[in-house]
Amino acid sequence: MYPAGNLFIPAPHGRLEAILKKPGSDVRGAALVLHPHPLGGGTMHNKAVFRAAAALNDAGLITLRINFRGVGQSTGIHDEGYGEREDVRAGLDYLTQNYLDQPITLCGFSFGARVGLEVGIADERVAQLISIGTPVDKYDFNFVEECRKRILFVHGEHDEYGNVERLRELIAKIKAPVELKIIKGAEHFFDDQLDELKQAITEWVSEPPAVAGG
Repeated sequence: MYPAGNLFIPAPHGRLEAILKKPGSDVRGAALVLHPHPLGGGTMHNKAVFRAAAALNDAGLITLRINFRGVGQSTGIHDEGYGEREDVRAGLDYLTQNYLDQPITLCGFSFGARVGLEVGIADERVAQLISIGTPVDKYDFNFVEECRKRILFVHGEHDEYGNVERLRELIAKIKAPVELKIIKGAEHFFDDQLDELKQAITEWVSEPPAVAGG
């Protein structure tokens, strides 16, 4: 039984199941939040994804969480990250069509970070980016060197899918405003540090106003 508030948004393969939540305060942007690997049980209800969306809401952003193709009530089948990029664009389409004047933050966790960053760095609709638990040990992230948008990395000190030093090496090559927040004691899923994860995101997003187009 899924929580209330679900909607479906159009996608090339049919539809994506999603949850949209508006902030209680004045709206100052919109955000798309992407979940970890579907074959590992990742969904938009993942605890870290839920906390990230809550953090963005607290900062005044309308948040859209989607289930990638083949997850929950989304149509289609898992496509190893290739088709999932279309799902990201479908989420961005929904936000731009319904909240045209709002700058968009793209936030992804793990697999969602890998797919989301690839789309978000190139897509002019995305103003800024958040990468949680960036799995630099599992995927090639060299493309991130091309990022020219403001970006936050939130990472567990003991992340088993992303060596911290390897992530630091990647970040050092980014020629854009970049911040790395290491959560002490945390592993990949931030099981006991979800509050710290949420606080790091809310504080970063609340700093300067996002500018559309980065």
